[in-house]
Amino acid sequence: MTYQETLEFMYAQLPMYHRIGAAAYKADLQPTLDMMEALGHPERKFKSIHVAGTNGKGSVSHFLASILQEAGYKVGLYTSPHLVDFRERIRIGGEMIPEGEVVDFITHHSSLITEKHLSFFEMTVGLAFDYFTRQRVDIAVIEVGMGGRLDSTNVITPELSIITNIGLDHTQFLGDTLTKIAAEKAGIIKPGVPVVIGESHPETQPLFEAVAAERGAPITFADDHYRIDRIEDYTTELTGAYQRRNLATVLQSVDILREYSEFIIQNTELQKGLARVVSNTHLRGRWEKIGERPLTICETAHNADGIEAMMQSLSRVDFRRLHVVYGCVNDKDYRKILALLQSAVGGQRRDVAWRFSQPGVPRGLPVGDLVAAAREMGIEGEGYADVKAAIAAARAAAAPDDLVLVTGSIFLVADALQ
Repeated sequence: MTYQETLEFMYAQLPMYHRIGAAAYKADLQPTLDMMEALGHPERKFKSIHVAGTNGKGSVSHFLASILQEAGYKVGLYTSPHLVDFRERIRIGGEMIPEGEVVDFITHHSSLITEKHLSFFEMTVGLAFDYFTRQRVDIAVIEVGMGGRLDSTNVITPELSIITNIGLDHTQFLGDTLTKIAAEKAGIIKPGVPVVIGESHPETQPLFEAVAAERGAPITFADDHYRIDRIEDYTTELTGAYQRRNLATVLQSVDILREYSEFIIQNTELQKGLARVVSNTHLRGRWEKIGERPLTICETAHNADGIEAMMQSLSRVDFRRLHVVYGCVNDKDYRKILALLQSAVGGQRRDVAWRFSQPGVPRGLPVGDLVAAAREMGIEGEGYADVKAAIAAARAAAAPDDLVLVTGSIFLVADALQ
């Protein structure tokens, strides 16, 4: 098979959750366990850090990978979803897995994939873990796809577990309260393995403490030890104001790695890792500048907590008029998020121009539905069939000192970056 044919095979087996949503969700670890056995248990052959959370888990994963790279280690990084190229999900030392590795793995294991009815995500986890094992990484940073307890990545026993925060997202799968969602994410806590919780919350802290105690896992809440008031006080390529929460989690995680693991990280290496996180790992879509005059920013925030955090970054930018390009997927509470966004930008800038589009995935909310819902809320905006046209229209209408903000969905940002 060619690389493109291989991707088409992977997409066809069981559709990707991020493309079609609930129909692709599998709440069952057994297929992943069967796959690991068939592959000779690669998940047991490399050291790892496991990162879960509602928001920030991608940024935290990239920060830690960058820091460990600067410390001289051969570092694997598994994240999801990808923005432009499937191979973004699997990296070593910041470099994407070669196309040939993807083709060879899927070709060699196609019978296993079809017999076990492995989903796209399951086979991708198998590919990543097999690749990290064969390449003999010193450590791999593994980002949870969704939840934790039943996520396909939850077959590893890491050096450190991290749960960045808890918010109301994917409630149809994880539960409709913070406590229920926390219980799912607490599923990554392993016996005797230290765990860092990024943000304490009165509703979830008792649950995390109880699970950690039951499993003999040393537990630390990052915000008990680190409070970062200004992102500007740190040298880093990730400049969104909300990254200060993620930085606190990262700094606490490095402290715990130093205390409980064999990995040695000097302060200079920590600082270089923060400063070079994008250069080292090629992370994209987090408060990313894609144009100037007018300044044009892409931000992958897609739930209420993410939008609230994004507004902190927006408040620190000097601009005349705001142009919002918004689109989302159909299983988000987009009316709630639109209301939040409207309230936030309205409070900061009375002069806001809205343009709506839709992500180019089957889950994408049709732009006509979005425009109609916005109008019912008193938000008047034009609709565009694709984000490229929406951005072009926004930039054409904007003055050089305006700001164009593209947000609402990881997949909308992916389309913009392409």
